Amino acid sequence: MSAEHSSITTSTANRGWIVTFAGLGINLALGVLYAWSMFKDAITKEFGWSGSQLNDPYTLCCLVFAAAMVFAGRCQDKLGPRVTATLGGLLIGGGLILISTTNSYALWLVGFGVLGGLGMGFGYSSATPPALKWFPPAKTGLIAGLVVAGFGLAPVYLAPLSKYLVQHYQLQKSMLILGSGFLVAIVGLSQLLVNPPAGYVASATAKPAPTGLTPGEVVRTSGFWVLWLIYFAGAGAGLMVISSISGMAKTTMKESAFIAVAVMAIGNAGGRIAAGLLSDKIGRRWTLMLVLLFQAVLMFVAIPVTKSTEGAKYVIVLVATLIGFNYGANLSLFPSFAKDLWGLKNFGMNYGILFTAWGAGSLLSSVAQRLKASSGNFDSSFQTAAALLIVGAALTFLIKSKKAE
Repeated sequence: MSAEHSSITTSTANRGWIVTFAGLGINLALGVLYAWSMFKDAITKEFGWSGSQLNDPYTLCCLVFAAAMVFAGRCQDKLGPRVTATLGGLLIGGGLILISTTNSYALWLVGFGVLGGLGMGFGYSSATPPALKWFPPAKTGLIAGLVVAGFGLAPVYLAPLSKYLVQHYQLQKSMLILGSGFLVAIVGLSQLLVNPPAGYVASATAKPAPTGLTPGEVVRTSGFWVLWLIYFAGAGAGLMVISSISGMAKTTMKESAFIAVAVMAIGNAGGRIAAGLLSDKIGRRWTLMLVLLFQAVLMFVAIPVTKSTEGAKYVIVLVATLIGFNYGANLSLFPSFAKDLWGLKNFGMNYGILFTAWGAGSLLSSVAQRLKASSGNFDSSFQTAAALLIVGAALTFLIKSKKAE
């Protein structure tokens, strides 16, 4: 190999990793969604909100996030990741800055729910596609896992940071600080997101990427709807817990409940990378089935753990971490499925359509809040989630097995 060729190969490989870690950084900022449970007490104390109001901006944000992924995916496919992610940074930053000026329930729905959700959709949809295009199929799971790990890992720093900001600056000024910081970080990192040049092949032995299916062709396949239902079950079960984990942990951990949020986030991020790696080795279908079954078992285990008032401090952190791990696995497996089955040409919009399952699953967080309000505990929420996960695991047998080549 000539010195010139070696230099070019090294340069392109480095560019791929730069794009991957820029995407991870963008997702670290977008993951403010998973810190919502840390803001609930401050909202109740400073604004006097109660009941479903506490979860409504979060739920709306999830729904808008999922819906925006379809249009943002189209934008990413046509205009490229840099423009799309920059729009995402402006939207989410602007949304948080807006809610820093008001305690109006309606404006929080607009700022966090609508603008925040749109920003997450445009930013998230732009982070993974360019990274995947720089690497061969055998690394699809790993790269997808690394990029989306940022979203899951965000509460590791956001939980203690949010707690500190709210204690020292109150809620609204905290939102101003976070919104300004995220706007600068996301817009800056967006400039590093670039697709490979035309005709680029990820390795000497790799075949050129297939043309891929159009969104219209994808939704006409039975495999798409099977994946959609499984994604709904897996994501919904995880979001039921994530949106309320701080409240669950307060029973045993009191003011240290933010630790459970942060540790679960480590599990969430770790699950994305580990599942991506494992699926590159044993195949996506088997990895997904194992994840769903393990998560179902954890839902039953969580029932006595979250009701315990003493001696369960470390157990609830462990259970929360494992639940986060399994939930996170979904977020690397499903984009990998989308690339494997439908190609990269229309990946942004194809995965955006599949991601609507995540948005539908987020509705279960409001269901969990209402079940908790009516029963006084989380038992029925965990039982519902476990049933969904078992159904999802059974549906994996309808997926065509495709091991990474």
